[in-house]
Amino acid sequence: VQLQASGGGLVQAGGSLRLSCTASGRAFSNYAMAWFRQAPGQEREFVAAINWSGGSRLAADSVKGRFTISRDNAKNTMYLQMNSLKPEDTAVYYCGRSSLAVAGTSVNEYHYWGQGTQVTVSS
Repeated sequence: VQLQASGGGLVQAGGSLRLSCTASGRAFSNYAMAWFRQAPGQEREFVAAINWSGGSRLAADSVKGRFTISRDNAKNTMYLQMNSLKPEDTAVYYCGRSSLAVAGTSVNEYHYWGQGTQVTVSS
C-alpha cells in the first residue's frame, strides 16, 4: 500500500486549501482513513478520520466547523477541505490508512502513511 498526499501550500489566514490522499493497491474501501499533522518539535496529532464507507467521521476539536474530511472509494482518494485557516494550522499533514474499518483517533491505529504535505498559514 502506498499513499500519496498532495495539495499543501502557503495561504493567508482565513484562506482555504484542499488536501488529497490517493492510495495504490486494492481494498482501499475496506479501511478507515485519517489525517494527522505534525508541527516542528511537536508530536503527530489527530486532525480528522473517516470510516470505510464515509458514513462516519471524526474531527479534532481544534478543526471542527472548519475542516471536512471525505473520501471517494471509486477513486481510491481521501480529501481534507480546510477553510478559515489559522497560523496554528501550520504543519506537515500526513494521511494514514487504518487496519480497521472504523475510524479512530489514535496514531497507533494507522499503519500506512503518506509522505506528508506542508501547509503554511501566514498571519
